[in-house]
Amino acid sequence: MEIVLKYFADFTDTQLQQFGQLEELYKEWNEKINVISRKDIDSLYERHVLHSLAIAAVCTFSKGAEVVDIGTGGGFPGIPLAIFFPEVEFLLSDSIGKKIKVVQGVADAIGLKNVTAVHKRVEEIKGRSFDFAVSRAVAPLGDLWKWIKPALRAGHKSEEFHNGLICLKGGDLREEIKASGLNPKRWKVHDIFPEPAFEDKYVLYVQR
Repeated sequence: MEIVLKYFADFTDTQLQQFGQLEELYKEWNEKINVISRKDIDSLYERHVLHSLAIAAVCTFSKGAEVVDIGTGGGFPGIPLAIFFPEVEFLLSDSIGKKIKVVQGVADAIGLKNVTAVHKRVEEIKGRSFDFAVSRAVAPLGDLWKWIKPALRAGHKSEEFHNGLICLKGGDLREEIKASGLNPKRWKVHDIFPEPAFEDKYVLYVQR
């Protein structure tokens, strides 16, 4: 938890309590359903919570914005972002039911009212549109864009950017970006949070 507070200080008591509960909850759930690797669970706040909040460091979602988390897994980046932005609605989707069970369990336990978890691939969600999509290490950039672009509405529900896709990725992305045909804005996570774990991590943004 200390590593989150190293970079973010302006939390309410409720947010501090919610962030503070995550480690114990994920450890409990991980004993039943393995959603976080054993080596990462002890670095939950750095490798999962703070990493997720790299999106919040570059983009401030506006009140009332609707955000979908593509392939949320155990709830990242969606759960930390939902705590950070309590006035933004988050839909967390994943094709694996047991992972959604964990997401819903964690959200319920910490009293997150702005999270809905659904057991569906994002491209199967019908009749919904979103201002932003977020994702972490789920699929190549071109696939993410193909899946979500039809469900993204035009607009400007952020202080910094027009609506679009914001995803967390790692490694050498040159071939992936070239193959996507897109020209995303890029940030090095290590420039935002200068921690060793983030040396090869990036935030990418594609405008709707």
